[in-house]
Amino acid sequence: MLDTLIFIAYMAGVTLFGASFYRKNKSSGAFTLGNRNIPGWVISMSIFATFVSSISYLALPGMAYQSNWNVFVFSLTIPLAALIAIRFFVPLYRKLDSPSAYSYLEERFGPWARIYASVCYLLTQLMRVGTILYLLALTLHAVFGWNMALIIVLTGLTIMAYSMLGGIQAVVWTDAIQGILLISGAILTVCFILIDMPGGAGQIFRIAGEQGKFSLGSFSLDLSSSTFWVVLVYGIFINLQNFGIDQNYIQRYMASRSDRAAKRSALQGGLLYIPVSLLFLFIGTALFSYYNGGGAPLPEELQGFERADQIFPHFIVTQLPAGVSGLLIASIFAAGMSTISTSFNSSATVFLADYYRKFSKREAGEKESMKVLYLSSVVISVLGILIALAMINVRSALDAWWKLASIFSGGMLGLFLLGAFSRYSSSRAAIIGIILGIGVIAWMSLSSLADDPSRYGNIFHSYLTIVFGTLTIFMAGFLISFLSRPSKDQ
Repeated sequence: MLDTLIFIAYMAGVTLFGASFYRKNKSSGAFTLGNRNIPGWVISMSIFATFVSSISYLALPGMAYQSNWNVFVFSLTIPLAALIAIRFFVPLYRKLDSPSAYSYLEERFGPWARIYASVCYLLTQLMRVGTILYLLALTLHAVFGWNMALIIVLTGLTIMAYSMLGGIQAVVWTDAIQGILLISGAILTVCFILIDMPGGAGQIFRIAGEQGKFSLGSFSLDLSSSTFWVVLVYGIFINLQNFGIDQNYIQRYMASRSDRAAKRSALQGGLLYIPVSLLFLFIGTALFSYYNGGGAPLPEELQGFERADQIFPHFIVTQLPAGVSGLLIASIFAAGMSTISTSFNSSATVFLADYYRKFSKREAGEKESMKVLYLSSVVISVLGILIALAMINVRSALDAWWKLASIFSGGMLGLFLLGAFSRYSSSRAAIIGIILGIGVIAWMSLSSLADDPSRYGNIFHSYLTIVFGTLTIFMAGFLISFLSRPSKDQ
């Protein structure tokens, strides 16, 4: 009962706090960029919270429990991606002074590039919202036994309400609070595991060490498995995509008070994820030692590695005292809420900047712009809720949709890199590069669904899909532009 009250109080508090920014949210500039008057530490925490979701909160401990710390190599690539963003991308977007990340592509390659990238972004955000709403409902259903459809609808409408009423100011401020709660919850979990472990902290490290749980993976050059090197390269490309072209991040750069503040927030927000991801991985490893070293018995349905991602929630519900478990459940929910609210706001911003203002025959005033932002927020929210509801019964079909959306969105990074780092690149070369890159991504993604991908020539790990697709787009576009450029004699 206490846990339920804490959770409901948290949800009500976040909604009221976010909605309190309504009076400061009377213009499109306030809705999308917060009038560029948001403290730097809030932007930093918001970038961090955008990086983390309920998927990470549950998946990282599950991965560590199931295998080792191989996934931590991904976190180690963040400093490089953040530094590249600070050096190249933040100044680029701040100079363009557009709330949309994709206006740059129109300047570089024409309207088609902007539409292509923004459509891909909106598709991935819809699937992201639907997936996280579904996972949050799955967690609460397991903990409280509440109806999943009701959880999805109420959660989606709650987040829509405060993100729509308060704009990006509500989003980043609630992100900051939820980020603090998320970190606090993880630290509390570690403390309780250490206290409950029969042999103390030493037993955790002994059992985990004997089972190779602290390994970062194989250092072989095998490209068919998630070796250290495969995850390293994958992490570089994914984090370049996050920090360099994702509207969620770009909007925060633009909302910062100055270029210097934007750079500092990008670096701090990214670097904060490294120790926090390490904390989540340690939780998974500690739980492995706990349930294999004399701690409380694990239910038969959770034994084995197939249900590893459900062991952390099980520990929260069964081993933590009342009140503390409610706080932890709220922190899991907080991670998902911050991600969803960010998607709502950024998607509405893209719709206004890349579609309505672009194709409207007359210049939209502030009143009309706010109506568009509100309406697009509602549409994105409703579609996300419907996708989450569909996942309850037809998850496999929606997984296929997610795969198809990923195929097209996989070309975005290559297109941005081509525009930013190749002065020869032309629109025609970019289109050819995109077609070839999407072909590579489709081949690798769809062949991986087969029982034997090698039958179709795919011997590579799925992590390398974005790597090969991005490189194909960049190299093909660069070479075609370079070879077809006019000579100096002409």
